Amino acid sequence: MTVAAVIVAGGSGLRAGGERPKQYQIIGGRPVIWWTCRAFLEHPAIDHVQPVIGEGHEALFAEATDGLGLALPVIGGPTRQESCRIGIEAVARHKPSHVLIHDAARPFVSPSLIADVMNWLERFPAVVPGMPVAETLKHAPGGVVSRTVDRSGIWTAQTPQGFRFDDILAAYRRAEAERFENLTDDASVAERSGIPVSMIPGRPENRKLTTAEDIAQADRDMMSVQLRDRPDIRIGQGIDIHPFEHGDAVVLCGVAIPYSQRLAGHSDADVGLHALTDAILGAIGEGDIGTHFPPSDQRWKGAPSRIFLARAIELLEAKGGILAHADLTLLAEAPRIASHVAAMKAVLAPILRLDAGRIAIKATTTEKLGAIGRGEGIMAFATVTVRLP
Repeated sequence: MTVAAVIVAGGSGLRAGGERPKQYQIIGGRPVIWWTCRAFLEHPAIDHVQPVIGEGHEALFAEATDGLGLALPVIGGPTRQESCRIGIEAVARHKPSHVLIHDAARPFVSPSLIADVMNWLERFPAVVPGMPVAETLKHAPGGVVSRTVDRSGIWTAQTPQGFRFDDILAAYRRAEAERFENLTDDASVAERSGIPVSMIPGRPENRKLTTAEDIAQADRDMMSVQLRDRPDIRIGQGIDIHPFEHGDAVVLCGVAIPYSQRLAGHSDADVGLHALTDAILGAIGEGDIGTHFPPSDQRWKGAPSRIFLARAIELLEAKGGILAHADLTLLAEAPRIASHVAAMKAVLAPILRLDAGRIAIKATTTEKLGAIGRGEGIMAFATVTVRLP
């Protein structure tokens, strides 16, 4: 058996709120789609993983899955049905005997569930995991109950749904040729073509993330696992200061703020990112920013400071650690910073592998006291909490 996995991430994900589609929001320090794709990439019985993404999501996908070594994504269609067909067509060149199709918004899929689906495919041409309905069902058009529905034999459907590859490819092509649209899952396409579909027990935790509350709960659940496995708690502190020079914008936490001056330094002089970098390096005993990126090295002349922060995160992860929280205070008389905090968090979240709710950015003045009070520069203080095995 050779098995391809198609990861469907073509939806807009708008119901979950936030500045990004739900599949690119952060849970447990990584985007939702990162966890989902990794589950299939690391499964020893999966031969190929094919992502399907929405139009215009190329940059989001590249950022979210950096380092995973995934195949290039294909662009999905306007419906889930069309996106799935495109994904299945994309893996045809690999000639798999079977295919699993999975929603990117189900990041808690377990290795055992993937194995269960594949094992059952040795006996059935199509397999769907799901949960028997345990609650009483009511038919209530217009919000008024007309009758109670017999729930015996009723299941909710999950993914990954597994199929013999040639069968489901032919079924999707037939549905497209006959212009039969809006089938809500892959099993529906199979059923329409007369392919027998077997139901097997899914997993309660293999839920689909849909709303903002789902994302928040998923972050708590995923973080609890990450923190449980890393009992060594360390605190790091970083401080940085840069003077002003003539310019037209100040770069803070990766955000360019229009101003009559800029910060002077060998790199882009982003005091916020420098302080965070030093805090992380300090927590793991890896020196300071100058140790890794000396100002004498011309490679870093004018470099964006996110490079330095990303390197600190790489060193933390190389030790098996994660960042649990970051707190940054910026001291400046000008420019005004508060209105840019949300944009700064949006830049920091994917670099730090943190949900924005675990990042604090505060701005204050020194009440006209000292060099900062005289408007000569900006200072930053950072505190981070890291967890290590």
